Amino acid sequence: MSIDSADPLLSGYRRFREGHWAEARAEYEALAAKGQKPHTLVVACSDSRADPALIFDTAPGQLFVVRNVANLVPPYEPDGLLHGVSAALEFGVKGLGVSRIVVMGHAHCGGVNAMLNGAPDNCQDFVAPWVRQGAPMVRRVAETVEPDQVERAAEEAVVRLSIENLRTFPWIAEREAAGDLTLTGLHFGIADGILRALTGPDRFEAL
Repeated sequence: MSIDSADPLLSGYRRFREGHWAEARAEYEALAAKGQKPHTLVVACSDSRADPALIFDTAPGQLFVVRNVANLVPPYEPDGLLHGVSAALEFGVKGLGVSRIVVMGHAHCGGVNAMLNGAPDNCQDFVAPWVRQGAPMVRRVAETVEPDQVERAAEEAVVRLSIENLRTFPWIAEREAAGDLTLTGLHFGIADGILRALTGPDRFEAL
């Protein structure tokens, strides 16, 4: 990274060092010495408008966050191939012992839009096959609601799909059945700032 006083990342870093880090220095030193013990693993979208740490106002060390296009959890497939989300889940659940997994979708999700309408022409190498796993479900849901409800219904459907796929991981299903792990589905409204929770098979309620 070049040294440029106008660089927004460097400016942000300096504010972090002078403000937040200085105030929380003891916490960071303890985390460095003792390691992390987050209570919650969050699967969220990579969208720059829906940052879990900001939304939940958490301190360092509290959340283990996995972000990808459209907050998708693929099903359990221990086939020896590269599975970034599954690796993070395994480490969070088995290595760190989190007690909750949260899947957080959000409004105006480009990944969900790609499931409904196809990925952009210049995003065919990885985005297109990635979102394809959710396309059948969201398109079925879209056929059951009014046109002005399609976007939200599809985003909520992806949250439900990811929750269902979490339960295909045996070590997640076992912990949930034993009461040692809770699975939570959420949807964040970017414009209104409202968080809604999955409270039934097809129901999200404002918190």
